[in-house]
Amino acid sequence: MTAVLPATHTVRPPTKDDAKAVFDLVAAYNTAVIGVADYTLDDMVDELTDPGFAPETDGWLVFDGDRLTGYGSVFGKGDHHQLDIDVITADAEVAAYLLAEITRRAREIATAFGHSSVLLDIGVYRADETRRAWLSESGFTSGTTYHRMRIDHHGPVAAPEVPAGITVRRGAPHEADRRAAQGVLNASFDGQFGFTPRSYEEWHAAHENQSTFDWSQITLLELDGRAVAFRECTDQFVDDENCNYIGRLGVVAEARGRGLAKFLLRDQFTLDAAAGRTGTILHVDTNNPTPALDLYLSVGMTATLVIDVWQLRVDA
Repeated sequence: MTAVLPATHTVRPPTKDDAKAVFDLVAAYNTAVIGVADYTLDDMVDELTDPGFAPETDGWLVFDGDRLTGYGSVFGKGDHHQLDIDVITADAEVAAYLLAEITRRAREIATAFGHSSVLLDIGVYRADETRRAWLSESGFTSGTTYHRMRIDHHGPVAAPEVPAGITVRRGAPHEADRRAAQGVLNASFDGQFGFTPRSYEEWHAAHENQSTFDWSQITLLELDGRAVAFRECTDQFVDDENCNYIGRLGVVAEARGRGLAKFLLRDQFTLDAAAGRTGTILHVDTNNPTPALDLYLSVGMTATLVIDVWQLRVDA
């Protein structure tokens, strides 16, 4: 796959100083598709400064003269067998160029990590017909679908009863707590779409870098002194929607069926309402091997946005 930009265009890697310009590009693109920016400047800064992101090799800014017209990125975690990518532009020629560069870099990453191939993942709003069309034309196929779920809070929410035999631990101030949370994450998400286990050091560094997260936003549930469930929240949607965001919620297989996930959801609703949040948001994979969508519907959440993940396998 090769593509050539018009002679008036230039390309360079992004830096943290470009965060505002890239945010403006992303916000304008999203607003044209779904009517809202669905992104913040903090999100952009976090992306460009993530310790796992190497902008000099894995990021591209495309300019037409002085005007930023395109942004592309590729990001791998863990063993890098699966790579998250993004292409933001309204220009078909720029999109083709960025995808060609991402594919070239993906081949290099596959070789560096000893893979015969890697899988590229890109999230696309269901409403973005133009982007879906060029991805299909470029060989991408649909991988799964996420629904953005939301529940609104119109006053105090009654606290749920703690399940029998369960101890609730709020916050993860110490390394032992954080390792316990990551252990539950890896065990409960094993085999789910798009999940790649990371080393503790990589996982911890990414959280430390995230401006909308602090360790008080983790809750652990213990059974017989062992962590068996966890919830991780961020302030990702506070600035634009005054909503809390449940980024991860998991229960290890042997502790399922005790109502722990439902408790963690309702417990967060109580906390969010008390904090003056207008709602609580999360994303759910509709092809999740556990009946997660039914769970969220059962506690009063509704789908507000559909995001499809498209995939392309790239050989080394």
